[in-house]
Amino acid sequence: MSMLRDLADVGQSVWLDYIRRQILDNGELDSMISDGLRGLTSNPTIFHQAIAGSDDYDSAISAYLIEHPDAPVEEVYEHLAIADIRRAADAFADVYRDTDGLDGYVSLEVSPHLAHDTETTLSEARRLWNLVDRPNLMIKVPATPAGIPAITELIGSGINVNATLMFSMDHYEAVAQAYLDGLANTPDPHRVASVASFFVSRVDAKIDALLEKIGTDEAMALRGTVAVANSRSVYH
Repeated sequence: MSMLRDLADVGQSVWLDYIRRQILDNGELDSMISDGLRGLTSNPTIFHQAIAGSDDYDSAISAYLIEHPDAPVEEVYEHLAIADIRRAADAFADVYRDTDGLDGYVSLEVSPHLAHDTETTLSEARRLWNLVDRPNLMIKVPATPAGIPAITELIGSGINVNATLMFSMDHYEAVAQAYLDGLANTPDPHRVASVASFFVSRVDAKIDALLEKIGTDEAMALRGTVAVANSRSVYH
């Protein structure tokens, strides 16, 4: 039995924070799902690295540009990303069904450029939800002051949300309340899901640099510990 399966058996759902067309084509994602992987998340940076750092997408880009020679870069990116997200969501469809919607989700992020615009975030999230057209899709929305009301509205309309860009207890409490407020407005709360993506490594990356500037033995001993302590305080 795999470690992923062992974790699933004790109630831990491991998601892959990565996507690339190669793992869809060569069966690697299917193999990880068989081993107990429970979900997948993506973001524009992950897609940029996958598209720019490999030749996986070259033929798809060429084919699309032949049909749409004047297509802007953003349109080409979306065409590639939507195709991958649909395939990933289909790969997790059995997990989604077998767990009655508890697991098996794939996340697609609203453009980070909209992080401070509630209304445009809402319209873009709805557009992406309709484009992908998979029940196990989650739309990633940042937990900014503008993103919080968007999370409430999306949950209320039955769209699954992955709340991201969370660093503190205040962030988590705001997201949790937004989720509850959204559930109060949705006609079928049992069919809408949400997760809170709490950042860990970026906290240590920032705090460790400050601790190194202090330079005392006590400060140096705290390196690599603050993010986990922060996460534990939120979890409990």
